[in-house]
Amino acid sequence: MLVEEVLSQGEIDALLSAITSGEMDAEELKQEEQEQKVRVYDFKRALRFSKDQIRGISRIHENYARLLTTFFSAQLRTYVNISVASVDQVPYEEFIRSIPKMTVLNIYSVEPLEGRMLMEVNPNIAYSLLDRLLGGKGNGVKQVDSLTEIETMLMSQLFEKSLSNLKEAWASIVDIDPVLEDFEVNPQFLQMVSPNETVVVVSLNTEIGDTSGMINICIPHIVLEPIIPNLSVHYWMQTVDKQRDPEAYEIINENIQHAHIEAKAILGETSIDIESFLKLHTNDVIRLKQPIEEPLRLTIDNAPKFYVQPGKSKKHMAVQVLERVKEGNEDGK
Repeated sequence: MLVEEVLSQGEIDALLSAITSGEMDAEELKQEEQEQKVRVYDFKRALRFSKDQIRGISRIHENYARLLTTFFSAQLRTYVNISVASVDQVPYEEFIRSIPKMTVLNIYSVEPLEGRMLMEVNPNIAYSLLDRLLGGKGNGVKQVDSLTEIETMLMSQLFEKSLSNLKEAWASIVDIDPVLEDFEVNPQFLQMVSPNETVVVVSLNTEIGDTSGMINICIPHIVLEPIIPNLSVHYWMQTVDKQRDPEAYEIINENIQHAHIEAKAILGETSIDIESFLKLHTNDVIRLKQPIEEPLRLTIDNAPKFYVQPGKSKKHMAVQVLERVKEGNEDGK
């Protein structure tokens, strides 16, 4: 299988150093580049999701991150910021090896989907949450392998309360009923799927007060398999069209027709210094910057929309619309 290989910064530096020192000839390097590069493909690490589907999962969890930020801010009464750092597909074994030996693991069932999802919370973040719940400043300093029953219960209850946010974030794709099934601190005791099973790992950058860390969400392929077609942009666009209620649309449209907006014809503008303003007297004349031969601007809620000329209509002052102000052009034609 032919693969385009992108060099890392270290590899680039090594090549430049070799060429400079004479260890490698530039002509020899050009000849190598012209040859086809073949790299061994690991079928154990098959990519089972397209880029479009990965982007769909990313959109879901960007919304989830915003909901979690609001939820934890209200629960902990402190600064919280959560955002999506990355979305990758890796073998389950690789994900398990990448997380700390002792951490906080929440296992969720997500009926009607098969399988279970895993949320791994970095110990710093987990204990910052716990410290704030108990009235502290939110310092994550304790060792995760010494959880007491009370601490386990408090953490479990907090994550159970947050499940409504997960349900809401996924509602645009599928209605799920997430349930916290297990709470674990040692990933070695956890075998959700086979080691070579492809999983999607969503990493969330998390800041709670002065503490920062990661929350990783592991979603096995078996969970996503029934809804893979729903993760594409095409499905999202269709869903938006289907969700539009024609009757509700007509009601909103009718109400908008009767909404009041402020329209102003600007006769002219200028600026003066404070000294001149303080010396103004009756019958003084202020010169405007508006040339008399050029049209005026009509603003709608302070946004320039039309060029107009002043006049009268049945003994009332009026303006006649000449043309629309072009987008991005507020100062002239």
